[in-house]
Amino acid sequence: MTNPALRKAVFPVAGLGTRLLPATKSMPKEMLTIVDRPLIQYAVDEAREAGIEQMIFVTGRGKSSLVDYFDSAFELEAVLREKGKSLDVLEPSRAKFGEVVTVRQQEPLGLGHAVWSARHIVGDEPFAVILPDDLMAGKPGALRQMVDAWNEVGGNMIATEEVPAEKTNSYGIITPGGTHGKLTEVLGLVEKPAPQDAPSRLGVIGRYILQPDVMRVLDAGERGAGGEIQLTDAMAKLIGKQPFHALKVDAVRHDCGDRAGFVIANIALALDRDDLAPKIREYLGSL
Repeated sequence: MTNPALRKAVFPVAGLGTRLLPATKSMPKEMLTIVDRPLIQYAVDEAREAGIEQMIFVTGRGKSSLVDYFDSAFELEAVLREKGKSLDVLEPSRAKFGEVVTVRQQEPLGLGHAVWSARHIVGDEPFAVILPDDLMAGKPGALRQMVDAWNEVGGNMIATEEVPAEKTNSYGIITPGGTHGKLTEVLGLVEKPAPQDAPSRLGVIGRYILQPDVMRVLDAGERGAGGEIQLTDAMAKLIGKQPFHALKVDAVRHDCGDRAGFVIANIALALDRDDLAPKIREYLGSL
């Protein structure tokens, strides 16, 4: 059976970014820049590479700059043209007509609730979920790798990485089944287990490919860890009913919602740039 095309991706971007205050007091964390591009640009670029045609931003109050960023900037473009400067640098920030749509998450009730808020736009199609503050550096991109694997096995798929035993209580953790290369069958999922209760060290990170059936599970609004509607809990109810796999993606994850992770991401991506790496290395060497 051939999988339908994966055309839509949900970006849960309604969070307040409290770990990065005061920077996020007046600016969405997804608009904070890593080198010279905002986090949301990296996430959208990854989605485009994977063949995603429609980006669904699940927003909250104060997030209008996310949509403005992907709009045309007529005044800026006019000034650049007048000065004879290229507009190529702006090209990735221009969305095609209908490429970016938004829906408002009116209450902060958890990741599952944020995804569920996009149910009417997702419709009866498989869809991806991308958490922009999990910046995944790799070529091809993490979602492209997942789509390639998903086209072979179908069902639901999550990206995972091995996490330190003492940090399992910060992740959704899978109960692993059979492993085939970088793919592992998922037999169970538990949200933020204590280290002594964790079924493995394979933690779920911010990339998912899900069947629309997960929305029907989320309809119930059941609360889980932290009193929130957890996406992990809803996904767990699909295990055994549909194929469910975890993929260890070949990418370096930077947790850009964390202060140290944000700084490290800037350094790491700058060192990967030919125009910046020499100066960065020179400075780091001087330390």
